[in-house]
Amino acid sequence: MLDYETLKIIWWLLVGVLLLGFAVMDGHDMGVGTLLPFVGKNDVERRVVINTVGPHWDGNQVWFITAGCAIFAAWPLVYATAFSGFYWAMLVVLWALFFRPVGFDYRSKVADPRWRSAWDWGLFVGGSVPALIFGVAFVHLLQGVPFHFEDNLMPVYTGTFWGLLNPFALLAGVVSLSMLTFHGANYLTIRTEGDVQSRARTAALIFGTVMLVAFAAAGVWVSSGMPGYVITSVVDPGALPNPLDKTVEIQAGAWLGNFARHPLLWAVPGAGFAGGLPALLFAWVKKPVLAFVGSAVAELGVIGTAGVAMFPFIMPSSSDPRSSLTVWDSVSSHLTLEVMFWAALIFTPIVITYTGWAYKMMAGKVTNAYIESNDHSAY
Repeated sequence: MLDYETLKIIWWLLVGVLLLGFAVMDGHDMGVGTLLPFVGKNDVERRVVINTVGPHWDGNQVWFITAGCAIFAAWPLVYATAFSGFYWAMLVVLWALFFRPVGFDYRSKVADPRWRSAWDWGLFVGGSVPALIFGVAFVHLLQGVPFHFEDNLMPVYTGTFWGLLNPFALLAGVVSLSMLTFHGANYLTIRTEGDVQSRARTAALIFGTVMLVAFAAAGVWVSSGMPGYVITSVVDPGALPNPLDKTVEIQAGAWLGNFARHPLLWAVPGAGFAGGLPALLFAWVKKPVLAFVGSAVAELGVIGTAGVAMFPFIMPSSSDPRSSLTVWDSVSSHLTLEVMFWAALIFTPIVITYTGWAYKMMAGKVTNAYIESNDHSAY
């Protein structure tokens, strides 16, 4: 039997893996949707773009659903607080995502150009808006979320949707949107040819550059004294969770504390550049598979940087720092974490294996000729 403290850390890592899996797998689908109206200049070319992700986008979205379920089961207080605090942001994401299943399935069933154009822009919204909002909401955790717990541990959110849209959060939204669009452009370059491939390659060079510049700017912003959170009381990592049983202070530069104590952790933000820069180079020299791998590594670095900087915090509170949720005090019971751990240990390799097999079966170029010869069966 694994001890409670170890399970808490394991589930922090596993939730991170699920978020990364969502960014890599569903992220390139969103990037493709974002690029759809721009890399496809006519109906056939846009159907080429759609069919690169049409057969598997819904399978990739399982990573998103699984991550949400894992947060609900492993970190119930985080789930309850986040879904009330970010309610309107999540509704915007949900409304945008509605365009994806309907757009993929019905876009090409009516020959009217106005119908198809409307759904092309709907798929653009379904890809770009969630990518932007995810970055804005996720990095808002670094700034602290205005909530507090009442004595009965009822979370009370005191912020607004518009409060999310501050300059640093918008910068993070640019990082997120450009990162996923860069990844999607690299994927399109693998799966297409001709003019569509050429436009996708150009998009990869543009959005990869934007991602690296914005990520560097965000790093400078944080390192220039941005306030962070520090636990100032003694915490027993193996104790039963109680988010009010600690003291927390806000200190300038606190988010750099883990990097100062463990210099090897600088490899995590380094991966953002070590993946992104080679990915740009590979896109330039027309090595799309290597560019796709590089942009996936960059996603690991970008997402991992926020997680490592905040550890052990998951959802800090700006209005009542003591209410901040951490890895130690926002989790489910020992038994729940252990049962989930063994379930994840068994099923995660099965999911990854099946996903790899599915992509192998659907590998190859999607061409104009394929669309024209499969006009009634292709997306």
